[in-house]
Amino acid sequence: MVAELFEGHYVWHPAADDRVLASVCVDLRAGRYRYAHEALAETRSDFALRAHRSLVLASEAAGSDLVERWLAEEPTPEAALMWARVAVQRALRAADARDDRAEALERIALTACDRAAAAAPEDPTPWVARLAMARLHRLRDPAPQGLLTAPPGPWRLFAHILSLDPWHREAHHRFLSFFFTRHGGSVTAAWDVAAFLSQRAPADSALRLLPLVALVESYNPTQLLADQVWEQAQWRATALAIYQNWLPTVAGYRFTPVLDLAYLAHALVMGRREFEARAVFTAMGPYASRMPWSAFGDPAEQLSRARRACGLPVPGPA
Repeated sequence: MVAELFEGHYVWHPAADDRVLASVCVDLRAGRYRYAHEALAETRSDFALRAHRSLVLASEAAGSDLVERWLAEEPTPEAALMWARVAVQRALRAADARDDRAEALERIALTACDRAAAAAPEDPTPWVARLAMARLHRLRDPAPQGLLTAPPGPWRLFAHILSLDPWHREAHHRFLSFFFTRHGGSVTAAWDVAAFLSQRAPADSALRLLPLVALVESYNPTQLLADQVWEQAQWRATALAIYQNWLPTVAGYRFTPVLDLAYLAHALVMGRREFEARAVFTAMGPYASRMPWSAFGDPAEQLSRARRACGLPVPGPA
């Protein structure tokens, strides 16, 4: 899919140019789930699209009882998956807020994930939802050989997901986030895991971006020359390899992978490779994500600053 041209404003909606998904989000806000079922049912053999759509829809439905009603009225695999997605979001939000209901909501989420996995044994998505909660209890399976720091983590759960879909994008990102310092990990562990996972992936895979994600996560503006890290040879080479091998595949995606493109564009701009970054921004069209820009300040301001560096237009004053 080719992104639309930039017409003077950013589109922040996570559906991006997935028209079906954007339309279904409107239906969910109105309390209707029929088209949500259809939008998910058509992804049963496309796990990347299934993960993307179910995650975005869950963010729309988490504040209502729509998925519970849907599951009671039509107990399909799609309804079970949406209940799992919503229940996990609620559990994580409660845990992060230190809500007294956190433990009860986590038990509900685990039950929901089990039900969704039983309803569609070949679908990795319920297991990915479960993986998102691994940080709540710091699961500590031993790491496989090949990692310098050998960080313990939810390796068995991750391995099960990979047995269903070896290159599942969201699973890799959820797993990597387990090792972030804000979730109890460390910078060295996150870098080690990101390098290990990215090196396993095909050269034209979006998973090659994982080290750039870890680099943004470790950004500390108080460190000397923090903004110049991306100019180092290893990071510039990483970004350029992704540009050369992965970016050409984006046109074949069913929706514009805005977040991945944003990480690549950011790394190229920070690495002083504005020519290549310009092509990445063009592939993004008007679509925008808050990360990685929000790690450096106001996301809209940071995105506009990066686009200006590439000689590209930015939104005018409101």
